Amino acid sequence: MEVNLLAASKKPNPRFEVYQDAANEWRWRLISSSDIIANSGEGYASKGNAQRAIDSVKRVVPGAPIMDA
Repeated sequence: MEVNLLAASKKPNPRFEVYQDAANEWRWRLISSSDIIANSGEGYASKGNAQRAIDSVKRVVPGAPIMDA
């Protein structure tokens, strides 16, 4: 999934959600309003690993909080 994260940071109320999928892997998605702007594209073994992946994305979208889905 290709996304312009700088443009995403200008959308209203962007936030990250962290969740477990059906395979019990941890994933994240970046949401603004009700639109999914970006997602992890891969599963992580732990919630901490998913949150570390978000940290690298947050350097581009610094204002989006991390929330449980």
